[in-house]
Order: sequence, then C-alpha cells, then structure tokens
Amino acid sequence: MQEERSSSDSIYADQLRRLAQIGVALSAEKDIDRLLGKILTEARIITRADGGTLYLMSVNESKLEFAFVQNESLGLSMGGAAGGMTWPPVRLTNPDGSPNHANVSAQVVITGRPVNIADVYAAQNFNCEGPRLFDQKTGYRSQSMLVVPMRNHENDIIGVLQLVNARDPENGRVIPFSPESEDLALSLASQAAVSLTNNLLIGQLENLLDSFIQTIAVAIDEKSPYTGGHVRRVADLTMSIAEKINASLEGHFAQIQFSSDELKELRMAAWLHDIGKITTPDHVVDKSTKLEKVYDRIEEIKTRFEMLKREYQRSLEDAQKKADNQTLRNAEREIQVLEEEYAFLLKLNTGSETVRDEMVERIRQIARRKWRTTSQALPLLTEDEVYNLSIPSGTLNDEERDIINNHAAVTYKMLSRLPFPKKMRRIAEYASAHHEKLDGSGYPSGLKGDQLSLQSRIIALADIFEALTAKDRPYKKGHSVREALKIMEVMVRHQHIDPYLYELFIKEKIYDEYTKTGLTHREPNGS
Repeated sequence: MQEERSSSDSIYADQLRRLAQIGVALSAEKDIDRLLGKILTEARIITRADGGTLYLMSVNESKLEFAFVQNESLGLSMGGAAGGMTWPPVRLTNPDGSPNHANVSAQVVITGRPVNIADVYAAQNFNCEGPRLFDQKTGYRSQSMLVVPMRNHENDIIGVLQLVNARDPENGRVIPFSPESEDLALSLASQAAVSLTNNLLIGQLENLLDSFIQTIAVAIDEKSPYTGGHVRRVADLTMSIAEKINASLEGHFAQIQFSSDELKELRMAAWLHDIGKITTPDHVVDKSTKLEKVYDRIEEIKTRFEMLKREYQRSLEDAQKKADNQTLRNAEREIQVLEEEYAFLLKLNTGSETVRDEMVERIRQIARRKWRTTSQALPLLTEDEVYNLSIPSGTLNDEERDIINNHAAVTYKMLSRLPFPKKMRRIAEYASAHHEKLDGSGYPSGLKGDQLSLQSRIIALADIFEALTAKDRPYKKGHSVREALKIMEVMVRHQHIDPYLYELFIKEKIYDEYTKTGLTHREPNGS
C-alpha cells in the first residue's frame, strides 16, 4: 500500500514538473497556430487523454469556435495552419435566448466550472451529441470526458479544453479522468489562457501600430492631391525588393536573409519614410510652377504684358492713321517680341527644362522693361519673379528645396522619440536615410558607403523609382520605365544608389510587376 502511494506521489510530482516546463514553453511560443496546437497536445499528454478539442470564444462571446482537434488513435489532427476545421460552432444560448446548459462545453463557459464525465453515453445531464456523432462517423468510442474552462489573468473565459478517453498508463484501458488530472488540466488551461491572451494582445498591438502608421502615411499623402498613394507604393516596392533578396540563391545577396521581424521593421520604416512631410507647408509640396505661391503669378505677368501690348497697339493705330510706316513697323515688332518673351517665360515657368546662363540673362533683359500703373513705371518682372524663373531645374528655389529636404531630418527627429520595441529599434534610421547617397552627397546627414544600412538603400531605391515614374506630380511629367532605368544607371555610376540593388532590380524585373499597378507612366509597348 505504501509503495502504491509512493508511486502515485512520484507520478504526480513528475506531472507537476512537466506542468511547470509547459508553462515556460507556452510563454515562449509566439506563433498562434503552434501555440494552440501545443496547448492541446500538452493537455492530452499531462492527462493521458487519447483525444481532445480546443475551443476559442468568438469575438462577440456568443459561441465557441473550433480551433484544434486531435485524436491519437485515429491519427487525427485538424485546425490552425493545417486547416480542415469546418465544424459548426457551439452556441452558448438556445434559439429562444436561454442558456445552452445541454451542451457540455457551453455549460462550462456558462458556469465557469469543469465537467468530468465517466461515460458520455451514460451522462444524464448533457446530451453529448457531438461526441456521439463523431463516433458514428469515425467508428471511435468516446467514453470518459473532461471539459475545463480556459480562464486568463483577468478571470475571463477565452476558451475551453475538452479532453476525451483518459488511458491507464499500465494497460492502456480507457478510464475516468482522475481528480489529479482535473487539477492539472485546470492549471494548464489557466497558463494556456494567459499565454494565449498575451500572444493575441501582442498581435493586436502590432496590428494597431501598423494600422496607425498607415493612417498617418495616408494623411501625409492626402495633404497633397498630387502625391496620394506615394507612401504605399514605396512601401510595396520596398517589400518586393526585400522578398527578392530573401529568395536569392546566388550573387551578392545569397547570404542575406531578412527575418520576419526584420521584414516588419523594414515595412514600417518604408511606410514612415515621409512622415516628416507633415511639417512641410502645402504650398511648397504642391508647387507646380516656378512662380506659384498661393496662386500662379504668371497670370500677373501676363496682365503686365497685355498692358504693354495695348500701349504698342495704340501706337500702331496712331501710326496707321498718320501713315507713319517706321513707327508702324516698330510697334508691330515690339508686339511680336512681347508675345515671344511671354511665351518664353510661360515655358520656363513649368520647370520642364534646364535653365542655362543665356536664358537667365534673357530673363533679366525682360525684367528691365517697364510697364506703367496709373502713378508710376515699374519693372516688368520683380526681383523675386526673376529669382524663381531662373531656377536651374524643377520648380523649387533653394529655400523651398531646403524646406522639402528638411523632411528627412524631421522624420528622424519624430521617429527617434517613439518607444519602438527592441526588434524595431532601427526604424528611425532606415526611414530618415532614404535621401542619402553612397558618395555622401545626400541628406540630411551626408552618410556614405557602409554608413548606409542595406534597409535604407532599399527604401532609397524604391523612393527614387517611384518618384521618377509617378504620373501624379504637379511639377513634372512621369518618365517611362525605360527612361527611369537609364537615369538610375547614371545614378549608379555617380555612386548615388547601390549598384547591387540596382542589378537585382533589373535582373529580377522587379519594376515589371510594379508597373502593372498602372500608377506609373508606361509607353505603349509596356516599357
């Protein structure tokens, strides 16, 4: 008798040690599917159950949904990533709204107490239709059953463990679940509920952070009617490049493999790369012509030209009356010159071509012309108009370009203050360096060479290609893919972008899949 008690105590002690080990293992598991499968497996092992089912509470807490089913004798395992779960959920209430006390699992949720049945076919208080139907379909014989609630640290029931057919460790016969097994199952179910709740909470927080980041990115894009979708396109292109790197079996990237956490970090950095633009004035971001501020000042210049032309028109009419041919020719020539000069300024204002020194000199000559108000004669162009029309390329002057460029520094300033988790600690670095260049001529920090992480180089390449091919910019026409790639070839030679990334971009035709979105400028032949 003493030996039997000692043996029983030893077995129970071993089970307690295993329970402690299980708790550690469950808390370390981060994958939801593996965690659910591990919970059911360990519950079966510790109670010596042949089969089992794990239910999870639905979001609206009106039913229990099948998550995992296992049966060792039948070689059955369904649920999670393996799929195959098509069984209807267990309703916690009847059609009339009354509590569903007839179903064992529903009863456990309703009362919060475990149910231990020696033989489901002899059960008086429960219909046990589920196990009996399962037996009819499979030829199995369900007998003993233990059903326990999964109660988390907030005392909420988040699921149910249903274990079937406890086996005698000596002869394998089906026996009732012992009180010790019931205690162990309750303890494990509680540990499992806490681990599962924490895991789900982490996932929910990550989803919340991800959604919030995307919301901010959308808000930044929506500031400008011309750049909507830019951030999303850069993020998508960034991840396409990263996935190709992970798939590389040869070449420069063969030994590089981004982990799932590193991919999440990179994706968030790509979504946040332009967050600094939230501080950039709209009139700078949307400046579509050189003279645009709140409105395009080319219209003011047009009015001045028209007033000058009217003066010459009056001279022309007077000369015609007086038959003064010389004055007539002079007036006609001046009107033609004014029309040519205005056409010249109108074209320059679009920022579509490079302004050379001789063109700047012509702008200054035009500015020396005088037009008259009712009280005074004024230069045809103001100093500020001359300055902006003389912008070498594009529509932004030096001060406006500095404002635009400052968004990268602001991006770092904003992101570096956020308490990202350890596995995302480099988001600020990756996001803010997308305008750096390998030769050190980029901004905001002038980083070069190995100072630039691979992640930053990927976002930089994605940003450049998107900017070159985008057809929604107010200040330029989108390039075709062929034109963009030629420009990027030059940037590779000048050490502005990573040559290995560009090589991968070309070799894997990453741009080809991207252009199918229809958000880039494409030539009729698709290039």
